[in-house]
Amino acid sequence: MSSHVYLAASGDLRLSANQKCWLAQKTMEDDLKRAFHRFRYEVRRAHPFRPEKGHGFIDSQRYGMDVFRQIPEDAPVIVAEAVWQYSHHVLAGLYHHRGPILTVANWSGEWPGLVGMLNLNACLTKAGVRYDTLWSEKFQDEYFLRGLEQWLSGNHVEHNASHVQALGSSSISGLPCTVGQNVATELVKEKAILGIFDEGCMGMYNAIIPDELLHPMGIFKERLSQSALFAAMKRVSDREAQSIRDWLDAKGMKFRTGQDDATELTNNQVLDQCRMYIAAVRIADEFGCAAIGIQYQQGLKDLAPASDLVEGLLNNVDRPPISGADGNRVLYRGQALPHFNEVDECAGVDALVTNRIWKKLNLDPETTLHDIRFGEQYNDEFVWVFEISGAAPPNHFVNGYRGASSERQPPMYFPLGGGTLKGISKPGEIVWSRIFVESNKLKADLGRGHVADLPAAEVERRWQSTTPQWPIMNAVLHGVNRDQLMARHKSNHIQVAYGKDAYSAELAMLAKAVAFRELGIEVNLCGCDIEQLSASTH
Repeated sequence: MSSHVYLAASGDLRLSANQKCWLAQKTMEDDLKRAFHRFRYEVRRAHPFRPEKGHGFIDSQRYGMDVFRQIPEDAPVIVAEAVWQYSHHVLAGLYHHRGPILTVANWSGEWPGLVGMLNLNACLTKAGVRYDTLWSEKFQDEYFLRGLEQWLSGNHVEHNASHVQALGSSSISGLPCTVGQNVATELVKEKAILGIFDEGCMGMYNAIIPDELLHPMGIFKERLSQSALFAAMKRVSDREAQSIRDWLDAKGMKFRTGQDDATELTNNQVLDQCRMYIAAVRIADEFGCAAIGIQYQQGLKDLAPASDLVEGLLNNVDRPPISGADGNRVLYRGQALPHFNEVDECAGVDALVTNRIWKKLNLDPETTLHDIRFGEQYNDEFVWVFEISGAAPPNHFVNGYRGASSERQPPMYFPLGGGTLKGISKPGEIVWSRIFVESNKLKADLGRGHVADLPAAEVERRWQSTTPQWPIMNAVLHGVNRDQLMARHKSNHIQVAYGKDAYSAELAMLAKAVAFRELGIEVNLCGCDIEQLSASTH
């Protein structure tokens, strides 16, 4: 390897986000340069700081292609992330690059650099691009420096994957086997539609499942347009929109409203979100969708308030009732309409199967994805901060709707505002999972965990170090440590659902594993002993 490496930094598509987050990126890069200097390597930035834009990020796919054309094809490249980034900005360049690739993130909750790196890793995995990955708070710890030395020596970075156990043809009997097989058989026979409101959100190439991998499972896409959703919102009457707000007020949900549309959540923004909720349910019913995903970000963000309140309501069984436009029937009566945030189709398939498994086991079927945002040790446990701006259902929160509030989305991401569905996830036993694409196959990791009951002051501290407007889950993953999850996980998203207790959660996880396997997905259980679990739930 040469005595210097090239550094690229993928950023947001939104100028305001790139400008506000640039200082954190610059600080990280300075720390990285010092770490490389310890091994007598020079870090050369592959693209400059641009004064006219106020940042030094790659902020478009075209610019990324131009940057990588200037990098020698065999040179070592670092992609350094302290912020959320759009993976397609650098995917083309990395796809054709022939030299060693290292993705790196800072261990910080301030801006979602960890989230951005995990998404890039998943995109590279789906694309079949070989890469290594590392993360660190100050880039001085032994774990990071050991991995960096391996990479600079021309070797691949070694991570401990002993927590991963392939399900393969392992025997799972009893109720989990019966339920899992029944759900898979019914899905293939009866089929299901995922409503896709504009495919491909925020450069998340990893979140798009090729149709030919979906169809054998009996799952098909209905490709819908967000412009149609916006048009349908305009057909919702003021009276109908107000009825949704009244229902939420009666449930005890709090809306933190003000008067300034530019910086505060306003009542008009909330009513537009209520219109979107009604419109989305009606469109889903019109096309017979079993689950839907609203992209929201590019395009719709310039027309309407955020979709986050809508997403969380859809994922809850107890939600404001919606009648068809003719008023003759209630749509999806007594059911959640699973919503996969940011049109993450991998999460959509997971949510669909989870909903059906949990209902057959008489468990609360509410499920959501979260970003793997950050994590820190608390007493004797490593507690992750899982956050997502939308999709978290009130049934996951302490005190349900009464424990929920709605706060304005940050203006740098959401110019037209709109409120979140914010709450603290209740303590309890959970199943976590992730479906991903690798080697043109669908694969899935599943595991167990619990939500920690942290003191209010600690929860608030974690919120303030991340995004306090968003719902939070303080999660502990069983048998999987911090570095194992970071090295293995193939997404910025993680799917979660609650069991009633440890036994029911284990039962549900095994049933879901069977269903996935029957559907042709390659399954791994993480942090679990398959034989012991199967015996205990038989």
